[in-house]
Amino acid sequence: MGNNIDIEKYFKPNLKDAKKRKGDADYIAFELENEFQGIGHGKTYRIQTYGCQGNEADSEIMAGIFEDMGYTLASEEKDSDVILLNTCAIRENAEDRIWGELGRLKSFKKQNPDLLIGLCGCMAQEEGVVSKILKSYPYVDIVFGTHNIHKLPYYIKSAMFDKERVIEVYSYEGSIVENLPKIRAHQFKAWVNIMFGCDEFCTYCIVPYTRGKERSRNKDEIIKEVQELTRQGYQEVTLLGQNVNAYGKDFKDLDYTFGDLLMDLDKTGMPRIRFTTSHPRDIDDKTIKAYRNAKHLMPHLHLPVQSGSNSVLKKMNRHYTKEHYLNVINALKEARPGISITTDIIVGFPTETEEDFQLTLDLVNEVDFEGAYTFIFSPRGGTPAASFENTITESEQKDRLQRLNAVVNAGYLRGTERFLGEIVEVLVDGFSKKDDSILAGYSAHNKLVNFKGDESMIGKIVKVKITEARTWFLLGEYDES
Repeated sequence: MGNNIDIEKYFKPNLKDAKKRKGDADYIAFELENEFQGIGHGKTYRIQTYGCQGNEADSEIMAGIFEDMGYTLASEEKDSDVILLNTCAIRENAEDRIWGELGRLKSFKKQNPDLLIGLCGCMAQEEGVVSKILKSYPYVDIVFGTHNIHKLPYYIKSAMFDKERVIEVYSYEGSIVENLPKIRAHQFKAWVNIMFGCDEFCTYCIVPYTRGKERSRNKDEIIKEVQELTRQGYQEVTLLGQNVNAYGKDFKDLDYTFGDLLMDLDKTGMPRIRFTTSHPRDIDDKTIKAYRNAKHLMPHLHLPVQSGSNSVLKKMNRHYTKEHYLNVINALKEARPGISITTDIIVGFPTETEEDFQLTLDLVNEVDFEGAYTFIFSPRGGTPAASFENTITESEQKDRLQRLNAVVNAGYLRGTERFLGEIVEVLVDGFSKKDDSILAGYSAHNKLVNFKGDESMIGKIVKVKITEARTWFLLGEYDES
């Protein structure tokens, strides 16, 4: 297939349309139709996942769809009949990595012309990405976005039998699709989507365009899913959404929001409940009350602040002030003494002065974060901040990041040192990559803990006495008491 193609015949994304917030979301019950059953028998698939937990959860669904169609997981790329790249668009370097990966996969296509290569996820929702694939990557067979994963069987069948490229990316908000099959990546920890999309429109962020409007799943479907996971012996669920705290605020005739859901899920008996990602504006009294009363809700919250300067927060369109953020933190600490707070921070945002940066350092010290993901501002095409004039030099950005990380790392260490001599409960993930006599897992406060133990402990919550605290992890001894 050459490069002289009719680009307009494909269903491409449009960022202006993607910004619009239209009617209510449709609810769809997924069912694999007879025409797709068995078409994957004797064939294999691979899904390469990049980005956030939401992408990981989407990949679990796509794996479930593949296996319902009769496909099996390929042990190696060279043996695959379908390879999907489930992509992230949050930063430019994440996209650069995907372009490199697509280039590498070209050799597999030459060896096996029947191999189907697909790109999905957040990158697919960008106009420029789809245009680039159409013009420069003729061997990519399938492109679809975040709103239409449930249509994967149609795309696979069309590409396989019609031998034509399938490009279908919706720019409008997606539906709520229930009854989707899943092949979960873990046997005792599970992702559970509770809502999709984001209406915050932070000026630096592409997510509201790639994930659509905020739309919440039916509470009964979520509760049923967690009850089933509990029955199967899962030890931990992480509730997912681009802004989980906005859950239920789109319901028209039901006063039921995120705090209500947390309290109902607490009754399922699931040993551990976590969630991500949160927005400070939408943390309400019900959510704070849940931290006080829900015994299975873990004492850890990741609450992105991004900056400690009100002027920068306003330019970011974050809809809160430093003072509001601190009030939320203080209320959480009062409701759940000892709670571990982590965050996200951007440095070098256009217009950020040295004084603004100092305000961020002051906030980090005042909150006493026990960890942070820190980033230099990365302009994303299609977002307002991409057009902001930025006079901050690269050396200044790197200097601020280094100074911020020094403060953040000190908080990491304080956060681990407070558990020295304590007995903590650890959900054991598996053996250390460096030593098969050392087990690794996470405490209730989301601290990585390493200790000596045997294989029988994997997937269980065990007690560990902490003997040594390091910046990034804790060392301990299994406690038999």
